[in-house]
Amino acid sequence: MLQKVLRNIPNILTLFRIVLIPFIVITVMNDDYIMAIVFFVISGLTDVLDGCIARKFNFITDFGKLIDPLADKLTQIATLVSIVIKGLIPYWILIVILLKEVIMICGASFLYGKSTVVSSRWFGKLSTVVLYIAIFLSMSIRQFNLPPIYETINFYIYCFAVATTLFSLVMYFKTFYSRDLLKKDTENK
Repeated sequence: MLQKVLRNIPNILTLFRIVLIPFIVITVMNDDYIMAIVFFVISGLTDVLDGCIARKFNFITDFGKLIDPLADKLTQIATLVSIVIKGLIPYWILIVILLKEVIMICGASFLYGKSTVVSSRWFGKLSTVVLYIAIFLSMSIRQFNLPPIYETINFYIYCFAVATTLFSLVMYFKTFYSRDLLKKDTENK
């Protein structure tokens, strides 16, 4: 019993990140950026922690492969929607990232139906980290009333986040969809 509970610690941490989402959104909408940053950082740290635990102790599960990136995306999108509504960033950043995620979810669902689980790769993690840094900086700029140069820097970080997001979409397509097509080709021969 204890082994089963221990094996699910990464998934429990991932589900905890999903539970944190409303708290992040509410605190952003109430201009309580200190608490939003705290919840957002806790979410990011549990993301790192669940991945480390899963890899170190070989607690990787198909459920974890599906729910972990979903928790990341839900956190990112919900937080982006909140900070767009509050006027911290331009809406086009949200639209580009949201479209990429919809495409990824559709593609992952398609491949999952073919018994292929899309797991995270370095390029997906890179885009997640850059986006988290940009979001963190957005909330920090608002909370600490930082000079305008920080808004310019933050805008460029968002541009880099959008670029890495689009790059990861291309790489996921290349890695998984192409592999699935190749697998289908060899099965038909």
